[in-house]
Amino acid sequence: MAQARGASKLQQNRAHWVDFLDHVESWIPSTTERVYAIMDNLSSHRTTDVLLLVLVHPRWEMVFQPKYAAYLNLIEPWWKILRSLALAGRRLESWEQIADAIHCSTVYWNAHRHPFVWGKRRRHRPRRSPGIALLPRGA
Repeated sequence: MAQARGASKLQQNRAHWVDFLDHVESWIPSTTERVYAIMDNLSSHRTTDVLLLVLVHPRWEMVFQPKYAAYLNLIEPWWKILRSLALAGRRLESWEQIADAIHCSTVYWNAHRHPFVWGKRRRHRPRRSPGIALLPRGA
């Protein structure tokens, strides 16, 4: 199972995005023949610099999610987990503290990771009996 990795940036723009993709390229083993990057339709994901990166690294293929299909965006469960591990209930005073909290949370996640099961309920809820106004059994 793959490990979670990340990079902390103060800004989000096309240069940082391409730099991050270059880092991802260095993390992926050279024996991997194909890399599918599933992306939302953020404008920085569709810049000329990203297209040039794909030309430089021909094993990469950018797959864009359909517009109006946010429920397909599987990064959202990860953001929820990362926020709860790194930021929930904490008061962080500086960018360095935030970056460190995110790094420590990612390390923790990798040590305790499990696969996401898309569409599966998180916990079993017992079925309710039919009807809302049933009389007690002793009546």
